[in-house]
Amino acid sequence: MDKRQPPRRVSSRAIATIGALILAIGGGTVWLALNSPTPTSTPTPTSANSMQPVPVQDTADIYWLQNRDNKFELVARPVTLDKAASKNPSAILDQAFIRLLAGPSDTNDGVSTSIPKGTKLRSVTVQNDGVSVDLSQEFMSGGGSASMTGRLGQVIYTATSLDPNAKVFISVDGKRLETLGGEGLVLEQPLTRQGFQKDFPL
Repeated sequence: MDKRQPPRRVSSRAIATIGALILAIGGGTVWLALNSPTPTSTPTPTSANSMQPVPVQDTADIYWLQNRDNKFELVARPVTLDKAASKNPSAILDQAFIRLLAGPSDTNDGVSTSIPKGTKLRSVTVQNDGVSVDLSQEFMSGGGSASMTGRLGQVIYTATSLDPNAKVFISVDGKRLETLGGEGLVLEQPLTRQGFQKDFPL
């Protein structure tokens, strides 16, 4: 005689209850997935030490005057830098001005300077607000308005050879220059290439 018990039958009500629970749990999981905030990656702060190094420069430009069709123009000529100055903007311009104030050499064919002989560079400093150039008193001597305009352009353009948009502050013997020459070119500092082209055409 088979003594096995007959299988128990699950009532339809129990099946419905279990199904409802599964749907509720599944729906809640989906709702949480859809409404959970998406994690965002926080950018890693950049330290000052991670900035790109100052590029090494082998040459810098200095500016001479050249007569073209009876009109002077400022022309750039590259000069080779000492390796010690190649990473320091102030040192680069220091070397450039020393070469400029020495006057054109025989290899600089067709160019001239209106900066008086004997003019010395007292200092040149590159800062965030611009380039400060301090020259000796000889810079003020000799020449008419054309000569004054030419030498002013040579200084402005050489000072901005690393950054054409830089502002330039010119001093003579430590005093900020307000007028230049006997005919009195009035200077509103800081000076820029754009301002020079507008106010002091060659």
